[in-house]
Amino acid sequence: MDRKWLSLVAVITGIFMLLIDVTIVNVALPDIGTDLKASFTSLEWVVNAYTLTLASSLLVSGSLADLIGRKRVFAGGLVIFSLASLACALSESSLMLNLMRAVQGIGGGMMFSTSLAIVGQTFHGHERGTAFGIIGATTGAAVAIGPLVGGLLTDAFGWEAIFFVNVPIGAIALLLTMRNVDESKDPHPAGIDWQGAILFTAALFLLIYSLVHGNDEGWGSFEIIGSLALSALLLLAFAAVELRKEHPLFDLSLFRRPAFVGACVVAFCMSASLFALFLFLTFYIQGGVLGYTPLEAGLRFLPITGMMLLAGPIAGRLTTKVQVRYLLSGGLLGVAVGIFLLHGIDVNSGWTALIVGFVVAGIGSGFVNPPLASTAIGVVEQRRSGMASGINATFRQVGIAAGVAGLGAIFQSRVGNLLAEQLAGTKAASHSDQISAAVTAGQTETAISHIPHTVGAAQIDQLREAAHFAFIGGLNTLFLVTCAIALVGAIGGLLLVRQSDFIAPPGHE
Repeated sequence: MDRKWLSLVAVITGIFMLLIDVTIVNVALPDIGTDLKASFTSLEWVVNAYTLTLASSLLVSGSLADLIGRKRVFAGGLVIFSLASLACALSESSLMLNLMRAVQGIGGGMMFSTSLAIVGQTFHGHERGTAFGIIGATTGAAVAIGPLVGGLLTDAFGWEAIFFVNVPIGAIALLLTMRNVDESKDPHPAGIDWQGAILFTAALFLLIYSLVHGNDEGWGSFEIIGSLALSALLLLAFAAVELRKEHPLFDLSLFRRPAFVGACVVAFCMSASLFALFLFLTFYIQGGVLGYTPLEAGLRFLPITGMMLLAGPIAGRLTTKVQVRYLLSGGLLGVAVGIFLLHGIDVNSGWTALIVGFVVAGIGSGFVNPPLASTAIGVVEQRRSGMASGINATFRQVGIAAGVAGLGAIFQSRVGNLLAEQLAGTKAASHSDQISAAVTAGQTETAISHIPHTVGAAQIDQLREAAHFAFIGGLNTLFLVTCAIALVGAIGGLLLVRQSDFIAPPGHE
């Protein structure tokens, strides 16, 4: 095989690993929680530690690659990601796992930020279009098969396998990179905006921390209010610094373009709605209520992930025939409708009650991703396309992190209140906080098994039903919230993205 095609194999392997790790971990979370005795808050950080550092490191890594070389940064990202994966698999506490997930995210950001530049430097003409098409298909496949692969590995070998598997794959990708990828860098690098990077990362961390820990510490506590206030101040400082920089981390002038703002709104809302919801759906299908194994859960996500995969290529072809704003807003409207169709499940519902909503939401999501990529870079000059793509990718990851944190806060509060109401006046009332903590983490049966002597065997079934009722009540609330988020994205895409804003016709960037 030609060296340049082997270099593409190296790049898509790295992209596949870093993106599948966003979704592959979800179906393993109940097992991780049981094995490491992790709270719901700790399990949220398993997702958020990765997406937060991935988002924070994207643009910094791009600047670093311009300075020292894209191949070098991509290879470094592979090494960091693979070693962090090994450390994740060997973790014996949730704290260690979350710290290593953060390191893993840094490696992922280094790979993600340089992959498109490497391909753009290596391929030209119609071959470049083919290469980018393969990358797009890889991206869709990674998101789509993540739950299934995660379930298969977790069922067969334990949750550690979802991290162990990255080590040999990363080693192969590194070998291909060193042998086949040519080094390239910016002949006139702008340097790295460390000041902006630190301010942005700190502000984002404090925001996510406040959302994740608000219920535990109290929303009116000094710690949470102080964290939120400091996050806001740091974001203002970040904006002030970026406006003064000649070569900023975030080129804020791009936000003067309504279509670019629309693309970022769509990216954030897509991630904060459907992709953030995956975590809670996983708990419902596995430990929370239905009790399926990781593999069985992964299979039950196929109606949504399969539709994503099938709808993506259709949407890609339509970008040259249909105005992009209609694809973006129509896709997110489909996501909103699909999520709304999930609303109304009860304690007697089986997983089949999710199928129609999953199919509709999956098709909608598949129609968003291809035109979203073309919009982010199609409304700016070619020389700024890297910055535009990086900012849009950052909004995607921030959407997942903020979505998981915000939805988690709502879910914890709702489940706790419903469970307290259900258990009021019973012998189990004094255990409602303990049970609520377990229910939100998908460990209902574990909690119940620890208190039969206190409650009495006759009330165990009643307690289980109350726990399931509270969990489903919390989940139904999340369906309404995420439906609203998707609708906001649909409206934003329709109003802000205009065909006249495109510098190149969509689909021909």
